[in-house]
Amino acid sequence: PVFAGMNGSAIENFSCVIYNVFLMNCTWQAGRDAPADTQYFLYWQKSREDNQMECELYIKDENCRNMGCIFQNVSIGIEKSYFLVNGSSKNSLIQFYDEYIDLYKIEKLMSPSNITVNCDEIKNDCIIQWQRPQISHSNKDKCFKYEITIKYK
Repeated sequence: PVFAGMNGSAIENFSCVIYNVFLMNCTWQAGRDAPADTQYFLYWQKSREDNQMECELYIKDENCRNMGCIFQNVSIGIEKSYFLVNGSSKNSLIQFYDEYIDLYKIEKLMSPSNITVNCDEIKNDCIIQWQRPQISHSNKDKCFKYEITIKYK
């Protein structure tokens, strides 16, 4: 059966975030009814054409159980990526967890850089300029809207 395994043994609260352009951090919690010896393994497939990759750098809890993963050299494509977390235990079968995610939706953008402010007191105006932060996906110019808050001293 598709959902073979003990109820409540699959991971919970799975989430991923991409930061610093090329790093992806995924975390989860053990299933509430998972046996204490359950170990989890994360697999990621960027697109249908790509091979599935297992996490190479697991984040472990105090019991040495895999509770997260850091992926390096991540690039964002146009297709949804597939994530699968399965588990193993000596005592019982563990349910798997899977999810499709649009990677561009989980990218945490860096702040703009090279911000300059030039004010002209005679004209009573200011020109504020900045460089767009580096991002890893292709729709580079369509995604950015900036809000400027000016506070007077």
